[in-house]
Amino acid sequence: MAGACPVTLSIAVANAGGMGANGALVDPPAKIREWVGQFRAASKGPLQLNLWIPDPPALRDADNEKRLRQFLAAWGPEVPESAGDVKPPDFSDQCDTFVDLAPRVVSSIMGLYPAPLIERFKAKGIAWFATATTLTEAKQAQAAGADAIVAQGFEAGGHRGAFDHAAAERQTIGLFALVPRLADHIDVPVIAAGGIGNGRGIAAALTLGASAVSIGTAFLRCPEAQTHQAWANALDNLEPEETMPTRALTGRLARGVATAYVKAAASADAPRPAPYPVQRGLTAAMKAAGAAANDMHRMQLWAGQAAAMAKPIAAGVLVREMWEDAKELL
Repeated sequence: MAGACPVTLSIAVANAGGMGANGALVDPPAKIREWVGQFRAASKGPLQLNLWIPDPPALRDADNEKRLRQFLAAWGPEVPESAGDVKPPDFSDQCDTFVDLAPRVVSSIMGLYPAPLIERFKAKGIAWFATATTLTEAKQAQAAGADAIVAQGFEAGGHRGAFDHAAAERQTIGLFALVPRLADHIDVPVIAAGGIGNGRGIAAALTLGASAVSIGTAFLRCPEAQTHQAWANALDNLEPEETMPTRALTGRLARGVATAYVKAAASADAPRPAPYPVQRGLTAAMKAAGAAANDMHRMQLWAGQAAAMAKPIAAGVLVREMWEDAKELL
């Protein structure tokens, strides 16, 4: 999850036998280099760097943005007209940095890397893991040269990986329906992601045809994750139905804790969310104010349906515990 993957967590996971990962969406090249340098200074384990595949520039709607600013003013500071003008780091510069740093793996979400870039990755011996939410997407990724497919179930926390963002609400396949479907119809390894937080989930995913698993939310209460205390506390015994998919925080569909703001934004009389990254810019002040006040209801609390499995224990201990339990079951 971009913004929730401090290097301390990846170092602990990699040193325990897993793979470290950095969601670099909002990081300029200098910050990516700093993160990788810190990781490599403390771990000899494998490393993955991830990016979103960018959409065309967002279509702006001034009238709707005005309604959104008025709506958001009830939840935090007044939102200036310029708040929606946020621009992400340059995608090409980030990709050039990936090639130069040569991690073991680069991964993608919400589409496919351009063909010339894929060739550059392969020339450097960098494996490409492509996130897919349907068999059609997985086949497209395999044809484009993906070395593995990350099967993202609808249980997963954070943003949905649908190639067509407008189709994300329709592509709501659960992980344990998606994994065997992909395993039966593609030739590259499948990595299961979404709703896995213990050894039973790992064993089940591997039994259904996955070659590995990717786990996110289950690590958010580990001390190395440095998760804001209000966010970490919200995950304690969080029921699956207390999470929900929403566009109200960033403009892209993502699963998080069903806070008061998220539920209010889903009401019939609420203004529709602006596209990404406009919505992310509009909600930034509210989220910052919520974090400063330890008010979870105004924060961005990504969480998958297995959030209750997250434990406040060392990340390395959690990795080994989950894998030992999975091996015993297998």
